[in-house]
Amino acid sequence: MSVSVTPLELGMFETLPSHTRRCVFWEMDRDDNGDGFGAMIDARSGSSNESEFDKEAWISGVLLEWGTCGQVAIESSTGRVVGSAFYAPPGRVPRAHRFPTAPVAADAVLLTRVRVEPGFEPIAVSLLDAVIGDVVRRGVRAVEAFGFSGAREPLEQDLVGLLLGDGSPADVCQKCLMSTQFLVDSGFEVVASDQFLPRLRLELDEGLGWKSEVERALDKLVQEATAELESSGASAR
Repeated sequence: MSVSVTPLELGMFETLPSHTRRCVFWEMDRDDNGDGFGAMIDARSGSSNESEFDKEAWISGVLLEWGTCGQVAIESSTGRVVGSAFYAPPGRVPRAHRFPTAPVAADAVLLTRVRVEPGFEPIAVSLLDAVIGDVVRRGVRAVEAFGFSGAREPLEQDLVGLLLGDGSPADVCQKCLMSTQFLVDSGFEVVASDQFLPRLRLELDEGLGWKSEVERALDKLVQEATAELESSGASAR
C-alpha cells in the first residue's frame, strides 16, 4: 500500500470521501436565533451538519484569503482519497467558539480534524506531519486543537451536545472530533482542561520540538508494520 500526502486544492473537492465533502460541523454554525446556517439544511440528508455547497464555499474562501487549509492522503494505485486533515485560523472556524475550553489562542492555527478511512489509520501521522510542515513554513507559532476524551457512548454524547450548546446531541458530529489521546501522543499538551473536550496546544517556535514527536510516531508505525509483515510471513510458512 502506497499513500502520498498532498495539499488540498479546490479542484480536488469532488474526490473527497462523502462525509468529508458534506459535513460542515466545524465550518458553519447556527446563530442564537436559529437562523443562518440552521436554516440551510441539505435536502438530501435532512441534517443541519451537512451541506456540500457550504463546505465547498468554505474551502474556497479560506484558500483565497489565507491559503492551504487541508492536506489529503491519496492511495497511489487507485487515486482514492483515504484521509484528510483540515486547519485554519480560529476566526474562520465558527463552531470553535462553542467549545467549553475556547477560545483558541490568537497566535495559533486551529486543527479541526484528522480523519482517515477504515484500514488506513496509520496515515493519520503523515497527515499531521504535513499540516505542521505547512504551517511552520508560513511562520505559525503554534497549532491548537480540541480533543474528545469520551468513549462515544450515548450518555457522553448527550453531555457533549450540551457542552457545545447545540441543544441536541444529534447536531454534534463525533466523526469530526479527534481523540485527545491521539493529540497527546503527537506531542500536544493540554492547555485548557475539560472532562470531555479539552483544548490542546503544540508549540512550533521552541526548537521545533514537534519534529521529534513526529519522528517518534513514524518509528512506531514502522515497527508495527514490520511486526505485521513478519507475522504474515510466519503464517504463510
